[in-house]
Amino acid sequence: MMRAVVSARTVVSARAVVSARAVVSARTVTLARAGVRGYATANTKTEETKSRIEGKRQAALAGGGTKRIATQHSKGKLTARERIDLLLDPHTFREYDAFVEHECTDFGMSSNKVTGDGVVTGVGKINGRTVFVFSQDFTVFGGSLSRTFAQKVCKIMDRAIQAGAPVIGLNDSGGARIQEGVDSLAGYANIFQRNVLASGVVPQISLVMGPCAGGAVYSPALTDFVFMVRNTSHLFVTGPDVVKAVTNESVTQEELGGASVHTRKSGVAHGAFDNDVEALARTRELMSYLPQSNREPVDARYTADPSDRADVALDTIVPADSHHAYDIKDVVRRIVDDGRMFEIMEDYARNIVVGFARLGGQSVGIVGNQPLVSSGVLDIDASVKAARFVRFCDAFNIPLVTFVDVPGFLPGTRQEHSGIIREGAKLLYAYAEATVPKIAVTTRKAYGGAQCVMSSKQLRGDVNFAWPTAELAVMGAKGAVEILWRNDPEGRVRAEAEYTRLFANPLPAAQRGYLDDIIQPSSTRMRIIEELEILKTKKLSNPPKKHDNMPL
Repeated sequence: MMRAVVSARTVVSARAVVSARAVVSARTVTLARAGVRGYATANTKTEETKSRIEGKRQAALAGGGTKRIATQHSKGKLTARERIDLLLDPHTFREYDAFVEHECTDFGMSSNKVTGDGVVTGVGKINGRTVFVFSQDFTVFGGSLSRTFAQKVCKIMDRAIQAGAPVIGLNDSGGARIQEGVDSLAGYANIFQRNVLASGVVPQISLVMGPCAGGAVYSPALTDFVFMVRNTSHLFVTGPDVVKAVTNESVTQEELGGASVHTRKSGVAHGAFDNDVEALARTRELMSYLPQSNREPVDARYTADPSDRADVALDTIVPADSHHAYDIKDVVRRIVDDGRMFEIMEDYARNIVVGFARLGGQSVGIVGNQPLVSSGVLDIDASVKAARFVRFCDAFNIPLVTFVDVPGFLPGTRQEHSGIIREGAKLLYAYAEATVPKIAVTTRKAYGGAQCVMSSKQLRGDVNFAWPTAELAVMGAKGAVEILWRNDPEGRVRAEAEYTRLFANPLPAAQRGYLDDIIQPSSTRMRIIEELEILKTKKLSNPPKKHDNMPL
């Protein structure tokens, strides 16, 4: 009887287990089916998201569309992305904020959005070195600046300062986006603030490759170098229509703010090129002379040009008659590595030459009076041009090599009334303030206050050389005797010869220690390179201060 009960219980238990297993199995199947459906749904959503992302990315790459791109090309201009591709090393560009769109809702803008919002920003490399870049896209809203546009630019400028890398801006914009009102103006001000904070910290280069008008012009003006493209770029505060309305003056865009105006007359631009391709290629070349930031030296480059190379042509390059001119550029090219110099502001204030070169593979800043133009005299434009260049080199630890042949400051009411005293003091201030290695070579004349200004020993010049043809004096012999012997015309001839013997040579200055040596011109390259090597470990600082107060 007991066995029968146990057997019955066993059967019931077995049936319960089977039933439970069946329930579990059914539930498992149901859950599994639901999981498959859930996975399929999630996977579909992911694919949809990926598709939307890719669509937005393609929209950003398309800019303003095929028609506007064709219009851009018809004007001889590249697109924003084509410019970046040529500027940077291949396949190194990494874009930031490609998906950004404006947030303006006024004047129908809520339904008129373009992904990227008119500017391409990111980071890449030039000759293997990191640079940050923004490129304004004229095919999108005419490259006009919005709040989000400005945020994109500010972001990469902030990153450039933090990373210690140069910023290059490719400008092609109609100005502020009018629909955004004060937000657009605030965007400009935010960019200006970054320009100021980055100044002297990282190199800033602006390429104006289309229109740049209104408040937009002040960002390039705050950067270290401004380059333009002939016939396609224009830079002005107010356009021809406003000028006509206010002053009744009729003027074209080219006459008002073209490349020729700003490289020859105003001095706003540091150079001009024939097309976008040349401008971008030359910018790459310039970058090779510059450091990443004020925290790093410029990388030295190998050169096959011997450091002890002597050029005997230099021994006779300066004419015996001091009234005869020669080209200081010929002197520079015979001394620097491979005869190459990257000249800055070549067409402006041509009576002084500034630019970058290398000596013994080391990047240096070159400053030289140009006897071919106004005898190399210093005037307002030349003083400001050279002062700006000297201060850039000092900010970025680039040694200065100065070639002196200066008869003085340009006299006359126009210069005096325009402020030659204040403007000339800028160059004096720049040299006196500079703590980088400073080497000067006086090739011929060094007269009056101009002699003091041009990297003299008294302005903490490290090494001051002179050629045997040099003349360091208060003024030339003829002018001096006319003052000293004004009442003795017959004695002037004899006095002029005596003055020439006493002062129209480098010996008096060398005897007083104002010159470190009188060198043979053919040995100039070797002597400069030797001194640059010694000065690599130079340590010099100015007194602590909040900032200076140079005569602006």
